[in-house]
Amino acid sequence: MPNGFPRPATAATRGPLATPAEIAAYLGVPVKTLYQWKYRGIGPKVHKVGRHLRYRWREVDTWLDQQTSYDLTA
Repeated sequence: MPNGFPRPATAATRGPLATPAEIAAYLGVPVKTLYQWKYRGIGPKVHKVGRHLRYRWREVDTWLDQQTSYDLTA
């Protein structure tokens, strides 16, 4: 894949850490939304590596599972 394009977000190709751009593409939201979620403390857990923000894929998936858990027996 040419440089400048995010890697596919599949379990086989993704590494243990992801950039905000990769997570935004995976979740289908703008990168700016991730920064807002970080500021509000409501998004997936984010880690600083030096001066860069990185996400662990398993933590993003766990957070996503928690967001989609709701009761349909109302």
